[in-house]
Amino acid sequence: MISSAWVPAWWRASGVLVRDLPLALLCLVASLVPGLHHFGTRLGGVPDRPLDVLAVVALLLQCLPLAGRRRWPVVAAAVVSLGFALDQLRGYHSLAGTALPLALLSMGAHLERHRRGTALLFSVAYVPLAVALARVGPGESVAGYVLFWLALSLAWGIGAWLRSTRATEAELRRRVAEDTLADERTRIARELHDVVTHHVTAMVVQAEAARYLTAVPERLDQSLTAVTDTGRRAITDLRHLLDLLNPDHGVEDRTPTVGRLHTLVEQTRSAGQPVEFTEEGTPDASTGSADLVAYRVVQEALTNALKYAHGSRTSVQVHHRGREIAVEVSTDGTGARAAAPAGSGRGLAGLRERVDVLGGDFTAGLRTDGGFVVRARIPAGSAS
Repeated sequence: MISSAWVPAWWRASGVLVRDLPLALLCLVASLVPGLHHFGTRLGGVPDRPLDVLAVVALLLQCLPLAGRRRWPVVAAAVVSLGFALDQLRGYHSLAGTALPLALLSMGAHLERHRRGTALLFSVAYVPLAVALARVGPGESVAGYVLFWLALSLAWGIGAWLRSTRATEAELRRRVAEDTLADERTRIARELHDVVTHHVTAMVVQAEAARYLTAVPERLDQSLTAVTDTGRRAITDLRHLLDLLNPDHGVEDRTPTVGRLHTLVEQTRSAGQPVEFTEEGTPDASTGSADLVAYRVVQEALTNALKYAHGSRTSVQVHHRGREIAVEVSTDGTGARAAAPAGSGRGLAGLRERVDVLGGDFTAGLRTDGGFVVRARIPAGSAS
């Protein structure tokens, strides 16, 4: 037994010729129904004529090309027009005449090149037909022929409008896809910057310190152990980030939280940075993304302290105030190279974007004593 899901899949996989063929056959069958004879378009005053062999030719010329109206729109419209001319000049006035506006609509919707020239050519070709009909069966006024031409032009115009709308939607989807891709790349770059820069900076500082401890084996061993531990944490964080980029990754929440700030502070201390850590208040039960953003603010600020104010006394203060988290990280400017961060600026810019998304406030700048301070107010509870 054929699965019911197979038919739609087969239909979607079929070409446009197969999908448009039912319309062509429906038009042909309807035109052959005896009760519908002479219920089609009447242009000119040619008397009605019963269907004969030539009428069948006219029906085939008008109906069957509809199967190719999307693949070969100009050819289909030309053949339908030829059949329509035969139908009107012979006086069959069959229901197949409705195929002409359908063919013109499809041509307006699917023709990609030489659109204006093609429309002009079909309009010029209509003139000999109108003249021939006026001679064979006088009775149609000039206004009637003009009105019919306007009706056909309307069909073409509707098709052109559909094409324009489709093109606009495609362009909009393309831009949305590009913006989404750019946003995703920015997010990945920001995450990589936060993870890699912090750990690598700590490892570099620890490794530099180890060079001067060769005469003190115990402290050298401690320094190298700290480098090893930092490297392992970097590998763990990178693996976690790669897991998040995997489409098959589950929904388990493994993002860093404020609770891991103690580990972050200890890692920075092991790199030789004196850090005072203060945490006040109780974290809200549902902080949403605020936990991760607060963690990243402290992480980036401590990374900058290691790079640009190594050895300076550093203060980390985290306050949980109901539905928001306040973070302040500052250096006093007494260490080596104490100055404003002079890197790419991606880290601080990324923090500002993170905080802004949640509707918070972020500032970073020099202190009056030459140090540097980073402050952030992060509303809690948002899942952004």
